[in-house]
Amino acid sequence: MRMLISFAALFLSVVLLQLSSGGVGPLDVLSGTVLGFTRQEIGMLGSAHFFGFFIGCWFAPRLLGSIGHSRTFAAFTAAGSISLIAHMMVIDPYAWALMRVASGLCVAGCYTVVEAWLQAKVTNETRGRAMGTYRMVDMTGSLCAQGIIGILAPADYISYNILAILCCAALLPITLTTASQPETPKSPRLRPKLAYTRSPLAVAGVIVAALSSASFRMVGPIYGQEMGLTAGQIAWFLAAFVIGGALAQFPIG
Repeated sequence: MRMLISFAALFLSVVLLQLSSGGVGPLDVLSGTVLGFTRQEIGMLGSAHFFGFFIGCWFAPRLLGSIGHSRTFAAFTAAGSISLIAHMMVIDPYAWALMRVASGLCVAGCYTVVEAWLQAKVTNETRGRAMGTYRMVDMTGSLCAQGIIGILAPADYISYNILAILCCAALLPITLTTASQPETPKSPRLRPKLAYTRSPLAVAGVIVAALSSASFRMVGPIYGQEMGLTAGQIAWFLAAFVIGGALAQFPIG
């Protein structure tokens, strides 16, 4: 409980960000189907998101070292909010793909800030509990995001605006917190080889998780629609997938 309180602002920002970013993928699938996008075009949206995520992973550490945690979080959140608001202004799969690159950039950047903040504040004795609690909070937000899909109307300006509002709201806790920000090197770099050297098992686990869970978020809604499920039933179908992952976090941590 003490740990939850000490990172309360950080965790609240994570929940709000996950409500926004966790909802846009399934909503894009349902909206794309309504707007007549092909399966290939819908799949392209998911790929574009992770292309943006890849760019964000490389760019975020350098920005973090230059302007600090809160400002970096604000910059990436702004990119995500703009991409959400722009969705219904241009109805074109390729334009949406560019917007999803921005949303992927937002998620990668914001999570880099949050996890760098956490890692700087915890000790080896508390690291497992801290990361387990963080992942439970994160996946609770993701779980709620899947439920939102059953409420939001596909291909609707208001639906994307609601997600954009949640993304903007994620700025408030982390920028208004009175907790001191961690110190960071001036130009930290992403070092994939170092990650593999330190923990080959972790790298292998991330690859397997990415190949399975990331694709399921885009394929799941299409499968649900073809099986005749309603939007609410698709939301429960996706939520069940998230629940399984959430339940495993704290015991492992």
